[in-house]
Amino acid sequence: MGPDEISGMNGDAREWPLSTREWVARRSAPRILLGEDQPEMRTLLRRALSRRGYDVVEAPDGPGLVKALVDGLLAQQTQVPDLIVTDVRMPGFSGIEVLARLRREGWTTPVILITAFGDAQLHQEAELLGAARVLNKPFAMEDLCEVVEALVPPR
Repeated sequence: MGPDEISGMNGDAREWPLSTREWVARRSAPRILLGEDQPEMRTLLRRALSRRGYDVVEAPDGPGLVKALVDGLLAQQTQVPDLIVTDVRMPGFSGIEVLARLRREGWTTPVILITAFGDAQLHQEAELLGAARVLNKPFAMEDLCEVVEALVPPR
């Protein structure tokens, strides 16, 4: 990315420099941490959420999800997500494992789990761990966006 353009919230290239209003709007957008190991699905989810006014931070696997959380905590200006949307089955750590660890550490950040393998046992475990919602794949993108907006309204 060169100095003449910057990625916009919806993934489109934007002219540099941003206006103050655009900068403030971008900085104050609710932050969603998105963990999904399938690049195409991750792109679809990011675009849908970005179009709704969210700042989306992507992670390609369980360790990447944990790294994004730690990086946000260690940033000069702490950046914790307002919401986590993660696939259940990912390389490294599953979404359930990440959720369990967050809850053990006292984090109350809402977590939406998405899965292609949503049996009753998974739904029960997710509920016991305090997942805000479990969405079974395939799901309508509108359904995900409605759940996200109910948990963390866009600003």
